[in-house]
Amino acid sequence: YRAWHVWECPPNGHGLAVLLALNLLESLGGHPADDLERLHLQIEAMRLAFADAGRYVADPAFAAVPVEELLSEGYTRERVQLIDPRRAMATPTRGRLHGAEGGGGTDTVYFCTADAEGNACSFINSNYMGFGTGIVPEGCGYSLQNRGYGFRLEPDHPNRLEPGKRPYHTIIPALATAADSGRLFAAFGVMGGMMQPQGHLQVFSALVDDDLEPQAALDRGRFQLLEGSPAGPVLLEDSLGEQVAAGLERLGHRVQVLGGLDRPRFGLGQVILRDQSGVFWGASDPRGDGC
Repeated sequence: YRAWHVWECPPNGHGLAVLLALNLLESLGGHPADDLERLHLQIEAMRLAFADAGRYVADPAFAAVPVEELLSEGYTRERVQLIDPRRAMATPTRGRLHGAEGGGGTDTVYFCTADAEGNACSFINSNYMGFGTGIVPEGCGYSLQNRGYGFRLEPDHPNRLEPGKRPYHTIIPALATAADSGRLFAAFGVMGGMMQPQGHLQVFSALVDDDLEPQAALDRGRFQLLEGSPAGPVLLEDSLGEQVAAGLERLGHRVQVLGGLDRPRFGLGQVILRDQSGVFWGASDPRGDGC
């Protein structure tokens, strides 16, 4: 994306949704700084990305996940034609591939760390909903996760429930490196189930497109497609203001404005950025209790 390589967890994780959305944004050309226009394009890119991720992301040991074609320039050109800068699209469906088709999380912790040489670790762990299954193995002191919630029950879906299979998984720590040299640019992540790829898109775009320092990138108000549904509605953080909310509604989005104790629904993130002189910038999300 622009001058950076963005690294995300592959399927069965949904880091693919981040990369699909970034491809769409980059193909749209310059990224506007205006809040309304920026958010509209990001929302539309995210809707298309979730439509594809929801259909194709699955355990690659059980299904052929067409990652290369989904991220190809040709496929991006086809999908970006669906984005209208002046109007929200009708509910998008998954794209048609030319090759073979592949048959508000809670209780999560994210952190990133880096050393003086520019090595970094982006790490996330989650028991998922309701603090996992609530089943504690005798003598072990931890509960088992319940990520099986991520399976689908449609018999023809690539992510259908099967024995020994890994489900669609939402936790995605991320890294970004310079495309020319491979040096570390940022370790970053945003907790929150289906909010995670949406948080990655918005925070990384703030760092790269708007040249914000990491704390400002995390502080900026966010949107969320509720539960990652391409059909919306769009949750909007109240810090973005009434004019932005009204503008998105004029464009055809169904908007719900949230604030106060609902702000953690927009994800909890951390960032470590390493600038060209080797200086580290650290930031932690104001929606949580990190520091």
